[in-house]
Formats: sequence, C-alpha cells, structure tokens
Amino acid sequence: QLQLVESGGGSAQPGGSLKLACAASGFTLDNYYIRWFRQAPGKEREAVSCISSSASTVNYLDSLRGRFAISRDKAKNTVYLQMNRLKPEDTGIYYCAATSGSNYVCAGAWEKSATDYWGKGTLVFVSS
Repeated sequence: QLQLVESGGGSAQPGGSLKLACAASGFTLDNYYIRWFRQAPGKEREAVSCISSSASTVNYLDSLRGRFAISRDKAKNTVYLQMNRLKPEDTGIYYCAATSGSNYVCAGAWEKSATDYWGKGTLVFVSS
C-alpha cells in the first residue's frame, strides 16, 4: 500500500519548536518533490514549503521564510519540516504531499501543482 504518514505534531508554546516528519511506505520518494501544506481552523489550505527530489531547490510561504526549514533524508525515505519560533497562527493540520518529478524545481507556482499522494495530516497546536 502506497502511503505518506506524517508525524511530529502536537502542542507547543509560542516561541517553541516542532519537527514534522513525512514518511513514505510502499514507494520511494527519490523521484518525488514534496510539499507541506497546512489548514488552519476555518481557513483554506495553504502551501507551506517545497523541496525538490534532489533537495537542490526549496521554497517557502513568504511569511514563514526564516522560521521553517524543509529537508529530506533519502536513506530514511522521509521529509522533514522544522518549525521554529512557533506562533498561535501556525496552528492547524499539516499535510505532506508527494508529486512525481525528478526535474521539478520548487519555484514559480510551486503551490499550485498537482499532487500524486497526500498524507492524512498531523495536528499542530500552538498556545500558551
């Protein structure tokens, strides 16, 4: 069964950190670019970050640049999202998404490209 499974969510205080993981099972992520999305309560889903298959390009929602960092570990078949200096507005369900494309560059309309596989999400709750 091909699936993505997110983990690492939970509760954090403002200013704290969380590291999310997106692990693939049933297939290798080597030729996929990965994006993280999030959906806050009552809001539309938004793209958070993107990493190309080779990790040569990354991109972020402008408002998160400098606080969030995306990375990938091929040996573990996992992509990570390090979230620092968390704010209450970071609260939401975080999803990872995999799309086939070994030559894809995380630039331009990276937020809008199609997705082959979605994870079920992990909840992040930031509150004092």
